[in-house]
Amino acid sequence: MDLTVAGNRAELAGARRPGSYALVPTMGALHDGHRSLIRLAHEQADHVIVSIFVNPLQFGPGEDFGRYPRTFEHDLEVCGEEGVSVVFAPAVEDMYLPDRQVSVSAGAMGTVAEGAFRPGHFDGVLTVVLKLFNLTRPDVAVFGQKDAQQLALIRRMVADLDVPVTIVAGQTVREPDGLALSSRNRYLSPDDRATALYLSKALRAGAASPHRAKEAAKAVLEEAARLKPPLLLDYLTLADPATFDEVPAGHRGEAILAVAAKVGTTRLIDNVVLTV
Repeated sequence: MDLTVAGNRAELAGARRPGSYALVPTMGALHDGHRSLIRLAHEQADHVIVSIFVNPLQFGPGEDFGRYPRTFEHDLEVCGEEGVSVVFAPAVEDMYLPDRQVSVSAGAMGTVAEGAFRPGHFDGVLTVVLKLFNLTRPDVAVFGQKDAQQLALIRRMVADLDVPVTIVAGQTVREPDGLALSSRNRYLSPDDRATALYLSKALRAGAASPHRAKEAAKAVLEEAARLKPPLLLDYLTLADPATFDEVPAGHRGEAILAVAAKVGTTRLIDNVVLTV
């Protein structure tokens, strides 16, 4: 089936065909991590829709909305190669009314970990995701585990608001050196990248010692803070997968070891799921 590109609601509605649909929401700048999500989506439904939209609501003041990589022609090539049925690529004015007033609140779960450092970020994420669900009407939506808190919040939104979409998670895809694939990796200089590798190194150390995961990861990150350029830590948390609150002392069971840090001008996140 040929790839259809829809730029607005009417074109999206006209592109719909009989059968089930899986949605892969993206902000473009597609890489092998996105390819893995698209392939997983094909396992879930008859047709795959990929949305490409750099969402202004989830960027705070001073963040990289203006310079976020936009590689639309390349993205269309990737979608064509991966057998995507529809690419939905709306403009901002097609997604948001100029006098927009109502949005989704991420609640308390949106104020911890990543939310503490990016106030309002998850409100913007959930608002655009709910709009994309309403516009594309998928049976299934596929998200990456790399954005673990985002994934947990979307699952909570779907449950709390009775959204009729099944959420499927795709595993984090890593480059050969261990760095989690991200559209922002292209910002890294060679020296930046050498420092950034300490994120995954710290997570591996934590996963290897789950009874003291946070302490083991912290030791690696403290080493990285002395490099040139240094790794500047925002947070390291051993979080409850359901709430993203820090797990209490003596916790037993599944937890997510999550980290966010800046290297040079680039902010990166990563995580690993482990059992304590």
